Amino acid sequence: MSGIVFFGTADRERVVSFYRERLGFVVWREQDAGCTILQHDDLKLGFCTSEDVDTEGIVTLYYPTRDAVDGVHAALTDIADGAPRHNTDYDIYQFFAVDPDGRTLEFQTFLDEPAE
Repeated sequence: MSGIVFFGTADRERVVSFYRERLGFVVWREQDAGCTILQHDDLKLGFCTSEDVDTEGIVTLYYPTRDAVDGVHAALTDIADGAPRHNTDYDIYQFFAVDPDGRTLEFQTFLDEPAE
């Protein structure tokens, strides 16, 4: 099964540019009704022009290694909440940031072995 998470945004052009330029998303589909669907690997996010801005929830992007998380952090230090850290509750290495609408972004890698 595939899916897309949609968010309302008052400034679609700015938000789409942020996800493309800062996070490496590509445009998967433009919809005439005012929505842009972006894709990064198997994650699709849709941003639709709206007077109401959706900022609930967390958009989590995960990477294969700590080094990869550190690399993303180096590129996003201006919006990061601090250095990446080990979260012992979930056995992940993570940091948080915010997008132009104020949505919470999480960047992480899983430190445990995946279940088979």
